[in-house]
Amino acid sequence: MIRLAFKALIAAKVFIIASVVTPGVAWADLELMKAPGHVLMLRHAYAPGTGDPANFDVDRCETQRNLNDRGRDQSRDWGDRFREAGIEPSRLLSSQWCRCLETARLMAMGDVEPFWPLNSFFTLREDREKNLEALRDAFSAMPTDGNVIVMVTHQVTITAITGRGVSSGEGWVLKLNGTREPEVVGSIPAP
Repeated sequence: MIRLAFKALIAAKVFIIASVVTPGVAWADLELMKAPGHVLMLRHAYAPGTGDPANFDVDRCETQRNLNDRGRDQSRDWGDRFREAGIEPSRLLSSQWCRCLETARLMAMGDVEPFWPLNSFFTLREDREKNLEALRDAFSAMPTDGNVIVMVTHQVTITAITGRGVSSGEGWVLKLNGTREPEVVGSIPAP
């Protein structure tokens, strides 16, 4: 019994140490974006809930799930991370959803370009293929030798492109390669 408790304690310590080390490793992935030809696909900052209300209207923020104070702080922290690392995005693209636009604007990294292929298809499943095809076309047209591009979008879009999950305020770093399928090369945790 004591031996089992001791093994459980050691396993818990290993888990805690791994949890502490993992963000440091992911922080190193931010350095990847100093090299030309990278994209950060960033999930919008924290907005409580899931999906959008039944009366959702893309042109009316009051009908959408929006950032709270925690999400606004995360957004500002993202901008601070970039500035501290000396990274200046060449483009800041965003889904047309208000929580994405607000995330991008609060980063204060330049003009935000609404880009419909980054829109959510969580409830609009009929838009999935159209959005993803346009997004893949955009990847193939982006310069592989240009400054980093930041795309603020949704979990469903990021998972469809990367094959990986993502929480609010987290991102995946992609390396452009002139094709419709950029390479996933790293991740960055939420601030």
